[in-house]
Amino acid sequence: MRPSTCVNLLRRSIRPSSAAIRPFGKFLPSQVRNCVSYESAERQRQAPPASSNQSATGKGLPPDHRTIATAQQLLTTSHYSPGSPLFLPHGTRIYNKLVEFLRSQYVVHGFQEVLSPNIYKRSLWQTSGHWENYKEDMFEVTGRGASGVKDEDMVEGQEEEEYGLKPMNCPGHCLMFKATGGGRSLRDLPVRYADFSPLHRNENSGSLSGLTRVRRFHQDDGHIFCRPAQIAQEISSTLQFIETAYKVFHLPTPELVLSTRPENYIGDLEEWDRAEAALKQSLDASGQPWTLNEGDGAFYGPKIDIMIEDSDGKKHQTATIQLDFQLPRRFRLEYLAPAPASEQKGIISEDPVELSESGYVTPVLIHRAVMGSLERFMALLIEHYNGKWPFWLSPRQAIVIPVAMTDEIVEYAQAAQDTISGVIRRDTIAGVRDNGHPQPMGRRTFHVDIDTSTNSLSKKIRAAKTNKYNHIIVVGERNVKAKTVNVDTAAAPNYIKVANDPGTQMPKSIEMTPEELYNHFVGLEDRYA
Repeated sequence: MRPSTCVNLLRRSIRPSSAAIRPFGKFLPSQVRNCVSYESAERQRQAPPASSNQSATGKGLPPDHRTIATAQQLLTTSHYSPGSPLFLPHGTRIYNKLVEFLRSQYVVHGFQEVLSPNIYKRSLWQTSGHWENYKEDMFEVTGRGASGVKDEDMVEGQEEEEYGLKPMNCPGHCLMFKATGGGRSLRDLPVRYADFSPLHRNENSGSLSGLTRVRRFHQDDGHIFCRPAQIAQEISSTLQFIETAYKVFHLPTPELVLSTRPENYIGDLEEWDRAEAALKQSLDASGQPWTLNEGDGAFYGPKIDIMIEDSDGKKHQTATIQLDFQLPRRFRLEYLAPAPASEQKGIISEDPVELSESGYVTPVLIHRAVMGSLERFMALLIEHYNGKWPFWLSPRQAIVIPVAMTDEIVEYAQAAQDTISGVIRRDTIAGVRDNGHPQPMGRRTFHVDIDTSTNSLSKKIRAAKTNKYNHIIVVGERNVKAKTVNVDTAAAPNYIKVANDPGTQMPKSIEMTPEELYNHFVGLEDRYA
């Protein structure tokens, strides 16, 4: 089959994703677990066992992310740091893809990424209220300047204090909003921050479990500082963001739960009623089914939690949307607006008398996460895909296998590997890659390995299939002369095997040039296939 014909066949057989999501090719450089409790104990309820999904590592058993992660060399653990997974290269590839995906979408949703410290003084956590309410679940940091002993010669405000390793990003983001808020008006809102900084929570050792319950984790942590009148709009936008993202991963339909005012709530009752009404309005407008969990909201505001089942039927919190009226007040955050009394209540005033006066108003803080803990989200994906990753997310996207280990075939296979992976190859006179030039930053690259072992061709192909490579690329003497490669369709996913005409007999391999295969990979990634 001619290479150009094969490429057209591949293009026709790709089904574009229906999700309105920003592709990687459009990326432009520019986050939250529950800020009080990671996941309440009552949420750890057990549902009936999952159906008879056959695990990639055990027949008749539901997939277990811990077993699959070990078999695919994604991560490891160590008793030297309990609850803190060590991501190996292949696991890091998946993590980085998740972050890239989110960053691509942040451009659409108006988030600006920030970086924040890992440790803060006790006085910050006292301001936020976490030292009083969350200290037992925080790691304290000791060392130079963190002994907590006050020196009489020190200037006020510079005395030594205990430090806390941050369990969440919201206090730091409040500092950022305040530091850049001089003269901020209502027209400058909303302000949306995103942060992937590692977080630490001192979970009980007995509750640690794989990637679903850890002590060190990363979160697609986001905080929206908005006007009270903007709450409904921001909630609806975030729900749309979550729904669209989950369609890309083909995850089971999530459960949306609205948790309302608890008995120990703080703040104004009227304010709570308005906030809960805004959340209900946004949930109804989303068209998604949701349930009410009365009295289970955070003490500072109502929240929406998104729950996903794992392979055992156990429900885990992933995404979350939480309203917070108290933290902005604790940090004395403000913006300037006309008719401040009405503005604070979320009312757009049209009274000329009110509008003639301006004053400072406290913004509302929305804590939000789309994936939540990336470690936990990865665990759910590992079990959902059962170790068979879609191409765009796969840690092993392709492997090049030379038919024979002659110098000519191996050199061509290595050059094809570079082309297919997206490396711009500049050869020296001797045919050796010249690494003296930087790779363009906007160049799309893929994970393409090469097997130059002395094993037989059949053994190499069998090993590649066992390792779940999405594409097995075979190079022989004829390919060297024709400047092509052969893609083994026996190991290829369904989007290659299935043509428009169900009666079409697909060949055992498809021949194309390395450049055509690279462009095909770009198309697959654009479609999140």
